Amino acid sequence: MVNNSRRCFLKASGLLVGGIAASPIVSATEATERYIVETKHLSDQQLTASALSVVHDLDDVGYAVVSGTKSAVSALGVSFAPDLIYELDIPASAAETSDEPGYAMQWDKQVQNIPAVHDVTRGEGTRVAVIDSGVSATHPDLQHAVNTDLSRNFTGDGYGAGRAVGGGHGTHVAGIIAASDQNDEGVTGSAPATEIIDCRVFSTGPSANFGDILAALVYAGQIGCDAANMSLGAYPVSRSANGQFYGKVLNRTTAYVSTQLDTLIVASSGNDGAALQHDGNAISLPNEAAHVMSISATGPVGYQWGDDGLRESFDSPAFYTNYGTNAVDLGAPGGDADVDAIDTGVPWFYDLVYNTYAIPTYDEATDSFRFENTYSWLAGTSMAAPQVAAAAALVKSVNPDYSANKVRTVLERTSSVPEGHDKEYYGAGFLDPLAAVLD
Repeated sequence: MVNNSRRCFLKASGLLVGGIAASPIVSATEATERYIVETKHLSDQQLTASALSVVHDLDDVGYAVVSGTKSAVSALGVSFAPDLIYELDIPASAAETSDEPGYAMQWDKQVQNIPAVHDVTRGEGTRVAVIDSGVSATHPDLQHAVNTDLSRNFTGDGYGAGRAVGGGHGTHVAGIIAASDQNDEGVTGSAPATEIIDCRVFSTGPSANFGDILAALVYAGQIGCDAANMSLGAYPVSRSANGQFYGKVLNRTTAYVSTQLDTLIVASSGNDGAALQHDGNAISLPNEAAHVMSISATGPVGYQWGDDGLRESFDSPAFYTNYGTNAVDLGAPGGDADVDAIDTGVPWFYDLVYNTYAIPTYDEATDSFRFENTYSWLAGTSMAAPQVAAAAALVKSVNPDYSANKVRTVLERTSSVPEGHDKEYYGAGFLDPLAAVLD
C-alpha cells in the first residue's frame, strides 16, 4: 500500500519531480488560444488562408499546433482539441550538496555496475534527447556532452535551450544519462560519452504545452536521436471526450518517431502511487502511449545511515511510484525515502538520487537566465527514466545496427523481477545495463 501522507509530503517539499499535472487551456475570450488540429484532410492552402498561426507543423503525423480563436479552428471542419498545459513542480534540494562526495553517493550507478559497463562502452557514437525543462550546458559535468547547436527551445519564450526556470530538473536528468566520468570531480552518468540534445519544453512559470512536447519528440527523431527521454507526464487523463483525441495524437506521433525515425522513447510512469491497470476511465500520458517504454522507480531506505544496513534494497519499489503489469515496462533506480527519518540526524536524503543540478537566476540587466551549477539529491520516476534512456544508448553503442525496437528487446530480455517482489512494479524486470551490453 502507498503511504499517501509520505507521498504528499515529498510532493510538497519538491523532492518528487516526475509527476506533472495537466489541464486544458480554457479561455472565455478565445483571444490567444492554442489548439491541436488534424490536418490530413486539410490542404496547405486551407490552413494558410485561415485566421490561424501555425506554431508547430507536424505534417508527418497529420497534425498541427495552431494559435487563434476557437471559431477559426471550427471553420476548418476537422477534428481538434485545445492544447494542454503541463505544470512542473520545481524540485528543492534535499540538503546542501556542493561539498558532498560524488560517486560514493551514487548508489544508483553502483547497483547498475556502471564501472564494469564502462569497460565495455561509455555510449560512444550515440545521441539522446532530453525533453524537459532545460539543461545547463555550462555545468562542468555536462559541458562535454550537450550539443548546443542542435539543442532547441520549443516554448517560444525567447530564451535559449538551457535558459529557463526549472532547468534544474532537466540538468539532473541529463546528468543521470551523461555526467562526465573523466574530469575528476562531481558525479558520473551511465553513458558519459553519449551526446545530449536539450529539447526545452518547459517555459518560465514553469509550464509546458502538449503541442510543444509533440514537436520536440518529432524533432528528436528527425535529427537521429537513438533515445528520447521524457521525465514528464499527466495523470489522470480521461479516456473519453478530448482524452481520446489526445491519445490518438500521441499514439500516432510515438509510432512515427519509434518505427519510422527509429528513436526509442522512454517516459516516467508517474509518482501518484497509482495502479495504472485498475484506474477505470483514466490513462497516464505519455507513458501509456504506444511504442513508449514506461519506467517505474526503485530505491533503498537506509543507504549509508550507519551500521544497521539497508531497511529496503536498491531494487525495491519506491513508495510513490505508479505501477501496473500492463502499464510499466521496466523498473530502474529513482530514489526512495523514509519521511519519518527527517530531522532525526540520519542522512535520509542519501536514499535519493545524487547528480548534477542547476539553479537558474533571472538577470534583469541582460533579460536572461544564468545558472548556478551544483549537485543535488532528487527522487521520482523522473530519475528512473533516464537510467533506461542511458542504457539504451549503451546498447546502441555496442550494436550500432540495432533498431530502436531491438534495443528495447535487449533491455527487457536482460532484466529480471527481483526475488520477493511483484511483477506489476517492474514489467520485464529491474534494469541491468551490464547484462544488456554483454548480451
